[in-house]
Formats: sequence, C-alpha cells, structure tokens
Amino acid sequence: MRVELPPERLDAAIAEAVRHLSRRTRIAGFRPGKAPRAVVERVVGAEAVLDEAMDHLTERAYRDALVEHDILPLTPAELTVEQAAEGKPVVFTATVQVRPEVKLGDYRGFNFKPEIETVDDAKVDKVVDELRDQNATLAAVEDRGARKGDYAVIAYEGSTDGQPIEGAKAERMPLILGDERLIPGFEDNLEGLKPGDAKGFDLTFPDDYPEASLAGKPAHFEVELKELREKILPDADDDFAQSLGRFDDLAALRAEVQVRLERNALDHARHEFADKIIEYATANATLELPDILVEQEIEIMHDELRGTLARQGISEEAYLTAAEKSEADLHADLRPRAEKRVRVLLVLSKIAEDEGVEISDGDVEAEIRQARERYAGDRKTVGYFESERGRSFIRSTLRRSRVVEKLIDEWLAAHPEHGPLPHLEDDEPAAVERPPEIDTTEPTETIAAGAS
Repeated sequence: MRVELPPERLDAAIAEAVRHLSRRTRIAGFRPGKAPRAVVERVVGAEAVLDEAMDHLTERAYRDALVEHDILPLTPAELTVEQAAEGKPVVFTATVQVRPEVKLGDYRGFNFKPEIETVDDAKVDKVVDELRDQNATLAAVEDRGARKGDYAVIAYEGSTDGQPIEGAKAERMPLILGDERLIPGFEDNLEGLKPGDAKGFDLTFPDDYPEASLAGKPAHFEVELKELREKILPDADDDFAQSLGRFDDLAALRAEVQVRLERNALDHARHEFADKIIEYATANATLELPDILVEQEIEIMHDELRGTLARQGISEEAYLTAAEKSEADLHADLRPRAEKRVRVLLVLSKIAEDEGVEISDGDVEAEIRQARERYAGDRKTVGYFESERGRSFIRSTLRRSRVVEKLIDEWLAAHPEHGPLPHLEDDEPAAVERPPEIDTTEPTETIAAGAS
C-alpha cells in the first residue's frame, strides 16, 4: 500500500511527539510534558522528535488503511517512508503479506452419502464381554502353569558378558503375560511356570533397542515366578446385569447397549460425512498456501506434540533421540499435515463467508462460560478464552464448525429418505474442547478473523 497524508497530519504528530518526549525526558526548569518544542529539540535533537512523530503517524495511518481496504495482514508490515518533511505531504509504503484469495469450486454437488455401521448381536456381545472384563476378579492360580493373559509377579535379574545389566533387576515386578511389556521372547519363557518356579534363559536385545549399549547384544536372565493370578469373568446372566445397578435382567442390559451403539453409529456417520464434505470442498478449491501460515501451523503442531509428551512424562529431547530425528526432521515430517490443515481452514473460512454464517457475541459468551466450568482452577486457560485473542479463536472455530453442520443439515433436508443424523449429546462440537497452546501464535485466528 502507498499512503499519502496531508502536511497538517505531520504537524499534529510532531506536537504530540513533543509532549510525549517532554514527559519522558528530564528538562531543567519545566514540568513533565510542558517544555516547548524548541527546548525539547535542543535536548533530544530535532531528528528524534521527527522520528517519534513519524512512528506514531505511520502506525495509525497503516491501521486505518487496513480497516478502510478490508485487508487482513498475516505478517507485520514493512514500512518505508518516502517523504517526511514539514509543509509537505507525508508519503510512505507498507508491504505486508495478506490472506490468499480462495477460489471455491463445488462443495455441494457430491455424490457420496453418510454410511451408517450396522449394529448386530456380535457387536452387542463384544460390549457385554468388555463390561464383564471390567468387572472381573483375580484369583490365585495353583493347579496349572502360567499362560498368556495371567497376572504375574516376578523377581528377575539380567546380565551380559557375566556382568549385571544396570536397571535390569527387580524383586517384585507385576506384568500381564502376553502384553509384551519386556523385550521380545521374555514373557514366552515364563509360560508353564508355577508359583515358586525359577528359570534361566538367554535372549538377544533387539537391534533397535533404545539403549544403544544393549542393542543387538545377547543377555542372560534369571527369573522366579512369585505370584500367579488369573482373571475370572462374571457369567453373562441376569445377576451380572443387575450388579451393574440399573438393569432388571440381561435382556435389558443388551437393549441399552444396542441403543447406545446405534446412537454411536449415527454420530460416527455424521462425523465421517463431515470429513468427506471438507475433503471434497478442499479438493475443488484453488488457492496458494502462504509459507508464513504453514510455518505457524507447524509450530502449533510442534507445541501440541510437546504438550502430549509432557503429559506422558517424556522430554522432547528423549523423544527426538529415540526417533533419531532432529527438530528440522520433525518439522519436515509435520509439513504435509500442516499444509492440509491450513488449506482446510482457509477453504472453510471462505465457505462461511459466502454462506453468510455468523457467530453472535452470545454464542461466544456461552462458550466462555463453558470454558470457565471445564477449566475451573486453570486461570491461564480461562484467561486465554476470556481475552480478545481467545474470543477470536472461539468465534472462528465455531464458525467453521457451523458451516459444515449447515451443509450436512441442508443435504439431509434434501434427502429425507435417509433419516436424521443426530450428534451424541455429550459429543457436541465445542470451541473450548481443545484450546491451542496459549503461548504461541494461533494461525487459525488470523485466517478466519477477516471473515468473522
């Protein structure tokens, strides 16, 4: 943008700059903010006064130009002053990267439809068996040897080249046989043992073992089986159903499971249908992805990974070492998904703009109230959602979700033979469900803010 301002704007900016500099500068004989221009220039220099005036003037004029021309900047502006002399117009240029133009293709004429998974007796049986497993008890095993699925407590010690392996020793270590918690082959050697039995065996550490000093090396293990228990599942009968608290018999339990599975199937079908609509709309749109947005999205995804690792108690350094990757390698791996995410965000924002989808202040406030409840005690997260940036994130997230829901509902209205596709009550899309990393730039806000 090339901006030209009348001379009197510079005069007013200089007067304002004199007042500001007079307040910040100790000038003998004058109260803060009261020294005249000549005195201020004598102390700080005329050039400093002009620079202060131009800084404020160009910044305000630049912001006004953005609003006037409805420009959404993606990067800070590079300002170049071409003329700044009293009595003459002020002329400067501002160069900034803007949101790319998105040319939408067809996003309604798709030939696919929701696919609803059939709920049969086998699926009901599986859920009932899972409930039985959750309510199982453990009983001591004395009349047979250990087998997969048993709960064992072992004492063991490992050595290599006749020397103990650091960390490879325990007096009472619990494990479930078959879960392969230890190196390959270890648990196989425990099968058939009874409580009190001991056994020695040799194994070789895998070539990709995280501890480089042990990778590919042969080792010897001495193991004693201390305890052995097996899981006893309750019978699938009326007594079991009644033990769950609110079912008269097994038939009532199965009926409830059937209803829940069918609701889940409808909800899953709606989500998959939404994903296909987004893929269809994105594939038919034409746009160039700005590198700045892709780089920002990569940083967002990197921060998401850091958060996931932290919750698992894993340091980023340890993760990169185990994966044999540098940070640059990680960013290269994330780039394709980041490009896809940015493309989707831009396309959905453009569709929302064309469809006239708006989010009211009341909608945003409702999400903020939900955030206060969901993150009670987490002042940082609640503060984020209450901030202008957080509100912008909520508004843009809701807007994109709502435009997809609008397309789904309109398709369903045009195809009444298909029947409804309701959401689960506990699975309604919410803008506060997964907050972004609060200390990072959220490109989602930048992308959608111009269309909010």
